[in-house]
This record gives sequence, C-alpha cells and structure tokens, in this order.
Amino acid sequence: MSKPSKRTAPQTGVYNPESIKDVADSLGISSLPDSIASALASDVEYRLHQVIEEAARFMRHGKRTTLTTADIDQALKVLNIEPLYGHTSHNPPTFRKALPFPNAAAAGTVYFVEDEEIDFDRVLREEKIALPKSVSWTAHWLAVEGVQPNVPENPPVIPQEGDRPPPTDARVNGVEVTPSGGVTKVLDTQPHAQQQLVKQVLSRELQLYYSRLTSSLLPASSDETKRAAALSSLQSDAGLQALLPYIIRWVNESVVGVLKAGGASTQDGATLEIMLQVIAALMQNTTLFVEPYLHQLLPPLLSLLLHNSLPPTQSAVLRSSAAQTLARLLQQYATTYPSLSPRIMKTLLLALVSQDKGANVGTRAGAIRGLVAVGKEAVRKGLVESGGVRIIGQDIANGASGAASLEDIVMDALKILRPGSDTLGDAMTEPLYEDAELMERLKLLVGDHFAQKLGILGDRELATGILG
Repeated sequence: MSKPSKRTAPQTGVYNPESIKDVADSLGISSLPDSIASALASDVEYRLHQVIEEAARFMRHGKRTTLTTADIDQALKVLNIEPLYGHTSHNPPTFRKALPFPNAAAAGTVYFVEDEEIDFDRVLREEKIALPKSVSWTAHWLAVEGVQPNVPENPPVIPQEGDRPPPTDARVNGVEVTPSGGVTKVLDTQPHAQQQLVKQVLSRELQLYYSRLTSSLLPASSDETKRAAALSSLQSDAGLQALLPYIIRWVNESVVGVLKAGGASTQDGATLEIMLQVIAALMQNTTLFVEPYLHQLLPPLLSLLLHNSLPPTQSAVLRSSAAQTLARLLQQYATTYPSLSPRIMKTLLLALVSQDKGANVGTRAGAIRGLVAVGKEAVRKGLVESGGVRIIGQDIANGASGAASLEDIVMDALKILRPGSDTLGDAMTEPLYEDAELMERLKLLVGDHFAQKLGILGDRELATGILG
C-alpha cells in the first residue's frame, strides 16, 4: 500500500497566492496557511475584476479604446473605495525592469518606477514661466434695447447683402425707418470709424397699431371716444416698448410743426394739449422703459413752457399742464439722474432773467411755472436769489405790456416758500408795515413792488420763509 502524497492547494486564478504571502510577511504574519492565501487571492482577483469592469464602462462611455488611470479612479469612487494617489493620465509612470540578482537567480522579474533626475543647473538657467491668471468672470451687455453693443465680448455683426448706410437726412437720433417697416439703429463706435448697422424689424401688428394710434389722436377734431381709447392704451398696454422711440419722435415733430406754423389758432392749441396727454400717458405706463428717451421728452415740454406764441386762449392751460407733466417726470427720475433738475432749472432761469426781446410775458410765465414744478429750492434760487422777482416787479412798475399778468403767478410761486404749507391757513394776516426792518429786508431781496404786496398780505411766516 503506497503512502498518500502531500496534496497542495491548486491555483484557481491569475492572482498568485504567493503575492498574498508576501504581503502578509510585510505585515508581520509569517505563517499564513496556503488555504487562506488561496482564498484571499480569489477575493482579490474578484475585486480586481469588479474595478476593471466599472472602469471599462467609463472607457466605453468616453468613446475610447484605451483604459486610463482616470477610469480606474472613477470606478473606485463608484465602488466607494479610496482612490489611488499619485497616478494621473497626464503623467503616466514609467516602469523599468530590474537586473537579476546574482545571489538569487530563482527570484522572479522585478519592475520598479524610475525616478526622474532633475538637473538643478539646467532648471536655474531656464526662463521662468509666469503663472497664468486665476479664473475670473465679468459681466457685459448682450443687447440694450434690442441693439447689440460693440464690445469685444460680443460677436461681430455680420453685414447682410444689400445693407448700406442710410442717408443723412433720413436718420434722426440714430434711427432710420425703412419703407418695409424695418428699423435701423446706428451704433457710433469711434468718430471716424465705420458705423455698424443692426436691423430691428417691426411686426405688421405694431405698424398697424402705430397708424391707428396716430390717426385716432390727430387731428384734434377726430372722435373723442377713439382718442380716449388711444390714450388709455398708451397708459396701460404692455408690449409697446419697440414703438416707444417712434411715438416720442412723432410727438416732437407734431409740437415743432405747430410752433413753427405760429400756433395761434384754437386747433393748434388742442393739438398741443393732446401731445401733452400722450407724454403723460407714456410716463404713467409702468411697463415702458422711458429712461433712455428722457432727453427726447424734455424738448417738447420746455418748448410748451417757454415758447412765446402759444394760442392766447389756451396758453395758461398748456403751460400749467406742461409744468405738471415736468413735475411728474422729475419726481420719477430726479433721484436716478441727480443732474437733471439743475440742468432744467438753469434753462428756466435763463428764460426768466433774459432781457432779450424774445423773452416776453408768456416765456417768463412758463419759466415761473417750470421753477415751481422743479421744487421749492428752484423757486428760491430762480425768483429770489437770482433777482427774477425784482426784474418782474420793475417791469410791472414801469407799465410794461402784459407784465401785470405775472403778478398773481409770482405770488403763487412765492407762497411755496412758506414753511410747512403754501396756504395762509390760521396764520396772522396783519400788515407788516409796522416792522420797518422786515420791510427793508424784503425790498432789498424782492424789490419794492412785491415787498409792498407781501406787506399787504400780512403773512409773517411767508415773509420769513422768503428771507430764509
């Protein structure tokens, strides 16, 4: 009977159990049974298959045929295993084969990672590379009111076939209306540079709306019901932003046309009144962005305030309505544009104190109403500190034509300087002639004529407010 031969555990995978024993020896486990080493080798081989299978999925999804270390890292993250550090696909390690050991010829092949040798002399001689700037972001306008700004961040405008610069006489404020309803806005980049054209085509609905709107508002003898509906539409309808520059241009042309023609008839006065209603309706529409067109709204308002040839029977109403519209405009936009009120006040002051022949009674009346619309400080600087009230008082005393009609307007304007209110209320109304010092100061500030009027009025608080 033969002796049973010693049976060894068969090797069942590609991963060698001897590698498990080597790892065990490095951890201080010297006598690891063969069965345990074989079981651990099988488990390690299974884990390796699992990792490679997951990495192969990333490789296939990346449309690649070569497995990279990045795929292995992604597979380890999916399997909730800590990734390997120091291995990247951009700088793969180089393995070299070690020479055989003379004293251990039976040892297997050994591979190692070759360390890169750095020559410090060469590194010091090389030019230093500046680090790139860190990642940052900035904001720019893609389009403003439908027009693409000419900034480096935006793509260049590609001119279409048939585009040509519009004639000079057809361009108003950088806008040209073509016969087909197209709109061309001109962007000024440099004084002598070639101008780029950006087309904005109005829809047929907007063109029809514009024609129906203008025909309903003018002439002034048209149907009152249609005019009221048109003004209501301007005041509340949304979607009119594209038409806003054309409506404002139409208002400007209508006002200029009436004033150039003389504007002395009742029909002309009704037309100007309708234009003021259109401006007021545009400002009351909360869906419209009116700020870019303020410089086009101010000329018709100031023209109606300061022009000297308004219809006689409607001049007071027109100037009062223009002043109210100007006050509403300043109330909405004076905070956003701090220089708006001083510029308007300067224009009104020049019209008030001007000694030219064109500065007649109507112009000065409009200037006073405009100063009241600007505010209390504008009345103080325009009428009191700049001597406007003294000039008007001298004209009244000298019997200038129509100067007497300015007396009530000036007195109403001065009343807003009264602290707390522009009305007398329960204030003391006894004559101020007994206070000689107060009367002398009033004469020096507002002139003899209006000092006497204030003395007869007897409002001491008003007089104190005027003196400041």
